[in-house]
Amino acid sequence: MNKNRNFYLGLVLVLPLLASLPFWVQSEYFFFAAYSVLQFVILAVAWNILGGYAGYVNFGSAAFFAIGAYSTIVGYKLHFPQGANILLGTFMAGLVGLGMGYITLRLKGVFFSIATLAMSVVLLTIVTNTPFLGGARGVYVIVSRESPIGTGPYIHWLYFLILAMAVVSVIISRIIEHSWLGQGLMAIRDDEMAAEGLGVPTLKLKLIATSISGALMGLAGTTFPYLITYVEPTATFNLSFAVNSIAMPIVGGLGTWIGPLLGALLLGSIQQIASVTLSSSWNLLIVGGVLVLFVTLAPNGLVGFFKKWSGK
Repeated sequence: MNKNRNFYLGLVLVLPLLASLPFWVQSEYFFFAAYSVLQFVILAVAWNILGGYAGYVNFGSAAFFAIGAYSTIVGYKLHFPQGANILLGTFMAGLVGLGMGYITLRLKGVFFSIATLAMSVVLLTIVTNTPFLGGARGVYVIVSRESPIGTGPYIHWLYFLILAMAVVSVIISRIIEHSWLGQGLMAIRDDEMAAEGLGVPTLKLKLIATSISGALMGLAGTTFPYLITYVEPTATFNLSFAVNSIAMPIVGGLGTWIGPLLGALLLGSIQQIASVTLSSSWNLLIVGGVLVLFVTLAPNGLVGFFKKWSGK
């Protein structure tokens, strides 16, 4: 009860500060950078639900992200409102996650990971050869210059949206960790055969995890077309989404709700600083270097390091 109270008290204290940033920070680039970091928070938290709690490594993060983005493109072409596009993208990604899980979750270890990577390649091929989605040429999205709530440029509105999505994702992850679902997934991670022997409905729990994980990854992609205003397969199926969604939970601490959050804030911020001071082409090199450093010196991530340092 005290942990729950402290968690929600922290949200009450921090959220007003984050929500007030558009009223006193003048730099538009700051909000582009903040958007990117918060986007990675969602992806990292979503990946951790299946990869961290259940131990199933998913290489298809970029595919779910792209499903959310291209669902928005479909809704945009059909003149749906933005809220409907967000719901559509989240639902479609969750539905694909359920289907993917039903097909692939009987595989284990590296075979499951390869299957998720193959799904990403298949979806990329489909999108590239679908004219309605823009194909290989891509498609433009026209957005307003001003925020619809009157706070300044449109990026402020996208910042509010992605902040709300990140908060919802973290809350969902924390609820899962302390629920029967989280306990069941952790039992699967530790020893799936033993969990089955004790009566844990392993396939059911894994299907729920793939659906929620996929839906949240799709959620991260639903506002992406409004940010870049030009969507094409290379941007949406970008390798950085898959790499970062795996690296950030590992750096922060797998199997905890706060680990992916810490890892995303750390790695995401470093990448944004590097993009300004060096070049965006350094981002994946930085991720690889930090990942090697943590795997070597702090294999349990930041959460494990702090626990060890504090003696808990």
